[in-house]
Amino acid sequence: MKRSEINEIISEAEAFCREHNFNLPRWAHWTLQDWQNCDDDVSEIVHNTLGWDITDFGQGKFESLGLVLFTIRNGDPKGEDKSKIYAEKLLIVDPDQVTPLHYHWKKTEDIINRSGGDLVVKLYNSTPDGGLDDTEVEVKLDGILHHVEAGGLRVLKPGDSITLVPGLYHAFWGERERVLVGEVSSVNDDAADNRFYQPVGRFPDIEEDVLPTRLLVNDYQKFL
Repeated sequence: MKRSEINEIISEAEAFCREHNFNLPRWAHWTLQDWQNCDDDVSEIVHNTLGWDITDFGQGKFESLGLVLFTIRNGDPKGEDKSKIYAEKLLIVDPDQVTPLHYHWKKTEDIINRSGGDLVVKLYNSTPDGGLDDTEVEVKLDGILHHVEAGGLRVLKPGDSITLVPGLYHAFWGERERVLVGEVSSVNDDAADNRFYQPVGRFPDIEEDVLPTRLLVNDYQKFL
């Protein structure tokens, strides 16, 4: 992805959050100069990978296969500091923009449709070797147990949520209009806790055609 494209995606995401009255931390809007001139201790932000995360899953087709994320809070992904054992993210999902099938080895998460369009979630149990099981899926939506056929869909309207446990394959995309999605989970580790059904890249390769207007979580070591 070009850095100019990423800058524009984040600018649109910030506007979408304002439109839906979702306020991000102040440092979400820091420029590169703000980061470099900051005298405060930002070690938790950097070490726990908080902040902007834009991905096209290494496929170069962001509009159809991509996701905007912002990690608001997170414990220590390496597990050395156990004082915070939870995480929270914001996700922005466009209509027909797919996050491909994957599961987490350790993380349990609630995915919540906060506002906007509908969020469609596809579900499969996984087999011990990482394949797709043909068995019925048991899943909770807003604390209510549901049974879903293998590969079945559940549509989350604004206010709806789904609990995704380790080993449960899920893919999702938006319908009708852009969706503001919340994620509340155990500690998040995007470097080691994602198992995609089809091999994809978790973070994009970036062509630095311009300077970043906002830093991504994978920019901290490069620019700070």
